Amino acid sequence: QEQPVESGGGSVQAGGSLKLSCVVSGSTFSTDCMGWFRQAPGKEQRNRVGIIRSDGSTEYEEPVKGRFTISKDNANETLYLQMDSLELDDTATYYCVAGPYCGVYYYTWGQGTQVTVSS
Repeated sequence: QEQPVESGGGSVQAGGSLKLSCVVSGSTFSTDCMGWFRQAPGKEQRNRVGIIRSDGSTEYEEPVKGRFTISKDNANETLYLQMDSLELDDTATYYCVAGPYCGVYYYTWGQGTQVTVSS
């Protein structure tokens, strides 16, 4: 496949949880660095949520630290984003990315999946 494929988005109440998946099996792009970005409604910028490197090490942006967890299943070539204690500000389109290095310039982007958090 030529791009990551996300799934698992939906609507959830504040305080709830949601788990996103991203399939990269059969990919034509490198998956040494994978991660998640998000774009809030009405905003142009896509902000990094976090990344996971090939050695399993992770990094998270401050707004999601302690609430979101990135993991991957190497056997099934799938990336996950576990989102807990969701807040209204987490409402966004979430994009899966993958590339040979951890940097925006190197990523192949998925088409995104919508997450809506309501009160």
